[in-house]
Amino acid sequence: MPRSNPRLLRPLPSGRSLDRLLNHYLVEKEIAERLKRADREGRKAIYAGMYDELFARVPDHPRLAAARDSASLAAHNARKFALVERFVNASTVFVEFAPGDCTFAYLVSGRAKRVIGVDISNQSAPDVPAPDNFVLRIYDGLDLDSAEDRADVVFSDQFIEHLHPDDVERHFRLVHRLLKPGGSYIFRTPHAFHGPFDISAYFSETPEGFHLKEWTYGELRGIVRIAGFGSWRGGLKRRGRYGECPVALFSGYERWIGGLPHRVRSIAARAILPRHIYMRAIR
Repeated sequence: MPRSNPRLLRPLPSGRSLDRLLNHYLVEKEIAERLKRADREGRKAIYAGMYDELFARVPDHPRLAAARDSASLAAHNARKFALVERFVNASTVFVEFAPGDCTFAYLVSGRAKRVIGVDISNQSAPDVPAPDNFVLRIYDGLDLDSAEDRADVVFSDQFIEHLHPDDVERHFRLVHRLLKPGGSYIFRTPHAFHGPFDISAYFSETPEGFHLKEWTYGELRGIVRIAGFGSWRGGLKRRGRYGECPVALFSGYERWIGGLPHRVRSIAARAILPRHIYMRAIR
């Protein structure tokens, strides 16, 4: 791969050299550019192998290191559980998109009736046994033919930004079909005005790696509406718990600061907008 020497925009992360960080950036950017150029059928093939390729070419990827730190992983999963805790009980059918190592889904399995993970490849932790009420379904990143029970809750965390923008509405329509009437899609994704959040943050003011698009509340509210959801709420985290409020409170502020230069907009965003969008869309 040809090397460039982009300007470093923030301090190096602990334990990673500039050369290794630059390799990570260039590998993600190369794969992401292939994905952006591909048609729908081509994207299916890329989705299936993109993380295997990434981890093979970036052996120092932070996700690989995090998987070896059991205490950090447990704390991370506990923070995620705060997003969904009040919507999960012994009768809940719970679906998680992009469960990764599946340890969070296993945690939810201890509280729910049934948990279904949906991912583009099997990345489950090989040394952690799956609970009896958990099943992992592999799909092509676009379509899911499922005879499973309809879901009470569908969840994704740091997932939507990885989808090709042309596939996001299709994803929300799929989730809408999976949910029971009155069911909720709870998701969290980085807010565009605070980004980029992927590896390109060290070298660019816009996402160029696996975050194919970072979103705003206003953009997602429009897609949720088109996908058929009846209502939606935003969220704020206070003392480790999430409360809900109208999305319009955030989207109105987005419109007000959206035309500002990147640096000024980022400063203005810190005053009101959460770094990560939390939304619950109700079928």
